[in-house]
Amino acid sequence: MAITLKQIAAACAFALAAAGACAPASATDTHPKATKALKDKAKSSKHKKAKKEDAKQEVADDEPEPDVTDTTLAEYSCELNNKIAIYRNPMDDSHIALRWKNHLRRMDKVGTTTGAMRYENAKIGLVWIGIPSKGILLDSKQNRQLANECKDADQAKPAVAAAPTEKNS
Repeated sequence: MAITLKQIAAACAFALAAAGACAPASATDTHPKATKALKDKAKSSKHKKAKKEDAKQEVADDEPEPDVTDTTLAEYSCELNNKIAIYRNPMDDSHIALRWKNHLRRMDKVGTTTGAMRYENAKIGLVWIGIPSKGILLDSKQNRQLANECKDADQAKPAVAAAPTEKNS
């Protein structure tokens, strides 16, 4: 069985065409429908995320803003330039008002075994934990930190070690 030159040329043309069809597309070669589909998907996910944020905000905004008259203010500076303000009533230690992202929230004290100050707003999922060296704001519904390394003016001061005294011998 003899193979003709015409058959070899046809086989080579077929092989080259198949190789071109299977070659990976470069970053600049995209199909217009694929580009449109990706853009539509991005728009819909942004839209869904915005809807969720709006719904969350509506749930959180139906809560009345706490009264902060006759309270003491402690302002905290946190990592990533976040700011938190805590309003305390000296006569009532069981509640605080916490200002975060321009929203003032009432937080209820929760007992701890460690001695840390823990305040929660279960309805919106905020948790404030204060220890002597810093404070932390958590979102218990999304299981993430909102603000960390929060320090007021006293906590931000550098710790000064006691100077060693010389012994007279």
